[in-house]
Amino acid sequence: MNHITAMKTVHENTAVNYDNIICGETIEELKNLPGNSVDLVFADPPYNLQLDQNLYRPNNSKVDAVNDEWDQFESFEEYDKFSHAWLKEAQRVLKPTGTIWVIGSYHNIFRIGYIMQNLGYWILNDVIWQKANPMPNFRGKRFTNAHETLIWASKDKNSKKYTFNYDAMKSLNENMQMRSDWYLPICSGHERLKNDDGKKLHPTQKPEGLLHRIIISSTNKGEVILDPFFGTGTTGAVAKRLSRKYIGIEKDKYYVNSAKKRIGKINSYEIESLNISQSKKAEPRIPFGWLIERKLIEPGTVLYDNKRKFKAKVRADGSVISSNNTGSIHQIGAEVQSASACNGWTFWHFDVEGELKPIDILRQKLRSELN
Repeated sequence: MNHITAMKTVHENTAVNYDNIICGETIEELKNLPGNSVDLVFADPPYNLQLDQNLYRPNNSKVDAVNDEWDQFESFEEYDKFSHAWLKEAQRVLKPTGTIWVIGSYHNIFRIGYIMQNLGYWILNDVIWQKANPMPNFRGKRFTNAHETLIWASKDKNSKKYTFNYDAMKSLNENMQMRSDWYLPICSGHERLKNDDGKKLHPTQKPEGLLHRIIISSTNKGEVILDPFFGTGTTGAVAKRLSRKYIGIEKDKYYVNSAKKRIGKINSYEIESLNISQSKKAEPRIPFGWLIERKLIEPGTVLYDNKRKFKAKVRADGSVISSNNTGSIHQIGAEVQSASACNGWTFWHFDVEGELKPIDILRQKLRSELN
């Protein structure tokens, strides 16, 4: 079977239909997409499992393993050519600020990583998806395969402005740094799509929780996600919920139709709930003087520390004056404490009917207005 398809001429001004599933061969359809047009690629390519016989449970029931035509290659050489071709096209369509996630098993992920590095991708992380409920090893001759590996990479080593929502990942992990080992269940229960016979619709359907984490970590609202091996549409389903655009490529018409039905039933989350945690560095800078211009605080207002030990008066130019000196909220805050530095936004407070409030709440109010 030949997985490499004929080349097509690509026009960089080709219009892209977002929130769309393209039915066709991956490499051929990738060539029709304009360069630098995609913010994220999530790829779950064929694993090339090399199964040479059926698998059976101890009760002699057959294991429903991956033996579909799309996962069968005549040789490692053919698989490598296929992988090189689609990875090269994926790299072309990625924006300079974009990244790619590729998931695989021990059968293929090391070959994939080698090819990615040869193409110039810059690997940012390898992430281990530790499966909470893996399928047992029925033969008892190997360790139970309880994880898959994801490679996260930027377009090349010069891609410095790729998206990584670090604070959102901390928030998702109860304010602790998100590690590169993820403990998540496999797709099962009501989430597992079934056919009319009650059998699983797709052998390698990924859990939506996995895609949720990837999309939140690596994209922002309205950005474009490409899945060149779309299957039954998990990427599109999660992208739609999170108000991202998606492009799916899938050659199996049955999977395409199933994905369309699945995604058609999904509603996006309300826009306000899609705002994610950001670091203070990522927020727009607000000078203290802007609060005075917007009449959020008046000249002449007396500021205090939280114990009313120190005080300073606001001036019309955005500076503050203490008993000894004049300067910014940070300079005077440091001076009155005899400290080398001070965050004036959290140090200084203003009086509201006898209760002290940090001036930082006024800064956040102005940021909200500006946004």
